[in-house]
Amino acid sequence: MLKDFKNFIMTGNVIEFAVAVIMAGAVGLVVNGFVNDIVMPVVGEFTGGVDFANLKHILTPSSGVEGEAGYVAENAIRYGAWINTIVNLLIVGFVMFLIVKAYAKAKGPAPEPAPTGPSQEDLLGEIRDLLKKQ
Repeated sequence: MLKDFKNFIMTGNVIEFAVAVIMAGAVGLVVNGFVNDIVMPVVGEFTGGVDFANLKHILTPSSGVEGEAGYVAENAIRYGAWINTIVNLLIVGFVMFLIVKAYAKAKGPAPEPAPTGPSQEDLLGEIRDLLKKQ
């Protein structure tokens, strides 16, 4: 069983998948930084200086001072962070679309299938005809 597991792990597909997961994490960080630090401030500027990351609907306000007895933390629906996440998703989806489109273009058209020879029935018919001539 250990040998089978080693063979499975050492196949090219698993290693390629591991590299893809690591790259996806790095790309995710870059896109997240791009959205939070570049895109959303521009969007916020066009919406009157709104910072989407801080948009929320407070369900229960915080009470007291943190660390004291009776302190209750704020409970809120943070829909601004969710909007940022949706923008992240759209940007990642668009980038993946461009990558797949560029890959398909670089790969070129699918090769035409090799011409097929005569079928087995055709060959047997030719053999029959040759035998009849003899």
